[in-house]
Amino acid sequence: MGKATPLPNGYAVTPPEITKTMAPAGAFAAHFLEVSVDSDLGTIRVKRVVSAVDGGRILNEKTAHSQIIGGVVGGIGMALLEENVTDHTGRIVNASFGDYLVAVNADVPEVDVLFVGAPDPMTATGAKGIGELAITGVPAAIANAVYHATGTRIRSLPITLEKVLRNG
Repeated sequence: MGKATPLPNGYAVTPPEITKTMAPAGAFAAHFLEVSVDSDLGTIRVKRVVSAVDGGRILNEKTAHSQIIGGVVGGIGMALLEENVTDHTGRIVNASFGDYLVAVNADVPEVDVLFVGAPDPMTATGAKGIGELAITGVPAAIANAVYHATGTRIRSLPITLEKVLRNG
């Protein structure tokens, strides 16, 4: 190991000694979602979200928590609302925020974020990147929750009740 370098916040970081036997360990997350499917109203709603994230050493828990919530919101929008619609000429007909649906506050339940794991020995601070962890896993978790609720597997986004009824 190298010499420890003190930081202003009282922590000391020691650069890792890189060996050929160490494998890089990327960040990962597991997302658990509960959905409700209402065939009378034609809605699919996310009711509950729990995300367990291994981001190594979390340097600022408040901003990391917000980063994950933002990714979850983006993932909900991607899974249930967002779609590029084109006309017969290929022109996008929903090219403005007036026509393109995105997730808003009413679409998002309270999100529980749990940080797990240990500092990454391959980096000086022990941190891992968490920027894309939430947005990539949430649509798949929603698709699995819809499958669990309806028995119908939907493999294209956005997941709509029309697709569930058509494929069911």
